[in-house]
Amino acid sequence: MHPKTRFLFTAAMDVDADKEALFNEVYDTEHVPELLKVPGVLAVHRCTQAPLRMSIGGEIKSIVAEGEPKYSAIYELASAEVLTSGAWAVAVEKGRWPAQVRPFTKNRRHTLRMVAGR
Repeated sequence: MHPKTRFLFTAAMDVDADKEALFNEVYDTEHVPELLKVPGVLAVHRCTQAPLRMSIGGEIKSIVAEGEPKYSAIYELASAEVLTSGAWAVAVEKGRWPAQVRPFTKNRRHTLRMVAGR
């Protein structure tokens, strides 16, 4: 984690199956690079849901996270105000994301967490 990270913003979602390739291309080549230019965005990590098996109470259990979105992005932020900045507002509307990708996303979840001890 970046030493200046004070907040973690997550954007999680599913996307229509026929738009998945475009979703991943645009997210990686346009959306994330534009958001990384926003002052106060320190890092971005993209994730895809994976099967979860873990030990709990001495037993190995499979955990099913029903209804959770397949894709997530975790943004490391210097402050919560980054999300309401003019630079953020411009960046999230650039490229193909608003017209060709966003309309085909669903089950969207956004969270903001303060990093403890910072």
